Amino acid sequence: MTPDRPDHTPDESEHGVLSDTGSIETAGFGILGGSTAQVNVELPSASDDDLVDDDVIGHEVPFVVEIPADTAEAEIVETAADAEDWTVEDGVEDWEPLEDIADADEVLDETDPDVAAAPAAVVSEPQAAASVPAESFDDIVTPAPAAAAAARPAAASDVFDRPQAAERAGYAQPDVTLTSKRLGEFEADRETADLLTADRLLDPHQVVRSEPEGYWQHLVYSISGRRINLGDGKRARARKELDRRIAAPLSGGARFVPVLSRKGGVGKTTVTTVLGMALADARDDRVIAVDANPDRGTLAERIARSSGKTVRDLVRIRGDVVGFNDLSGIVARDETRLDVVASDSDPRVSEAFSDADYRDVAGLAAHYYSIVLTDTGTGIVHSVMGATLELADQLVIVAGLSVDEARLASETLTWLETNGHSAKVRNAIVVLNNARPGNPLVQLEELESHFRTRVRSVVRMPYDAHIAAGSAIVFRDLQPETRLAARDLAASVVEGLRTVASASAA
Repeated sequence: MTPDRPDHTPDESEHGVLSDTGSIETAGFGILGGSTAQVNVELPSASDDDLVDDDVIGHEVPFVVEIPADTAEAEIVETAADAEDWTVEDGVEDWEPLEDIADADEVLDETDPDVAAAPAAVVSEPQAAASVPAESFDDIVTPAPAAAAAARPAAASDVFDRPQAAERAGYAQPDVTLTSKRLGEFEADRETADLLTADRLLDPHQVVRSEPEGYWQHLVYSISGRRINLGDGKRARARKELDRRIAAPLSGGARFVPVLSRKGGVGKTTVTTVLGMALADARDDRVIAVDANPDRGTLAERIARSSGKTVRDLVRIRGDVVGFNDLSGIVARDETRLDVVASDSDPRVSEAFSDADYRDVAGLAAHYYSIVLTDTGTGIVHSVMGATLELADQLVIVAGLSVDEARLASETLTWLETNGHSAKVRNAIVVLNNARPGNPLVQLEELESHFRTRVRSVVRMPYDAHIAAGSAIVFRDLQPETRLAARDLAASVVEGLRTVASASAA
């Protein structure tokens, strides 16, 4: 065959074929049989215009033509994707086919009938090619331009769906632009650093547990050389759960909790003191108790430490207070971290503590404390009570364990309901305080059942000789039953404050 194009050296890496020993521009094919003949097939070059028009360049398919000795017809064997080394007889070098043809065919878009028929337009089926004479070999290698254009897509991007397949077939990959991802656009199977929690990563068997509380639990823990930890006992778990309830966080500003009663001598100041100690002992924020008795209160006398200052001193410096240090010289702090503001006990003072004074003190306390307890005076009709009830978030009513004391406490609830505080009464807490030794004369179950129909919670405060002495109260010296009752009252107060805060937010 005579080449009708300029001589050139084809790119061997592009066509995947080694040059033969006879000619750079031809490839040899062996003829099966007794004699040997050589058929030169011209390999297309990248500069041929007609091949560019036919869109054949880049899609060449090498194959071997086997011509039997007893026939003039050429049998063309199509190159298979799984073929091994191909050997051609009589001095022609071994060569390997392009292994990427099958990979390229796999990614052809089969939904397009023209594209699906493209491989058949380039290389004929072996059965059809077997009947083609050797003289028409050029027609097989180079199809008609119109047929090639109709059988093939216009560009490589229309044939290959994946850039990996295009790269294997010799196509240039498009440039990839790297873009940053915003939060929320990361892959679903990729985790962020906040998922590496201690509960997830630490082996539970390797985590050092705290020393158990409880007689038998601690005994087993000690005998086993600290290897067997049964956990806390029942009482320890109950105590820690109560601590959690008392220490529950309170959102927003300061919360005001007045402790009131219509009758003196029922233990109102005592309940204010032990309640404040239970709150301050379990919570991390600040708790203060204000003695708002308009005459003379005894709240400061229930605290072991005294500052020598009164609520009157706090009213005088209210305009100069710029920080908590300005208050520390006036308040008295208990060992439980309860701060107390004493009432004015000077009998020569003619002016009583008024509602305006209470508002000034309450405004200062709200800046530096989370819970403000108020020990109100005897009765509920004095001038300070109006401001106290107006600022109140939770009411605590103290009832004595006698018929008249219980009746007065119930009448207090009725007075509050008829004066616009019905919602506060429903959320209130009644404390049944036993201020006398021995068993009470009234039936506590009947008394508690009555108040539960009117308020949210009822707490029993048992008799304690340490409190009955009338001296300063040390919280750790109280009887276990008294401390537990005070802590139950503190937990109920915090839960009521959280309920009010949730209702206000809603």
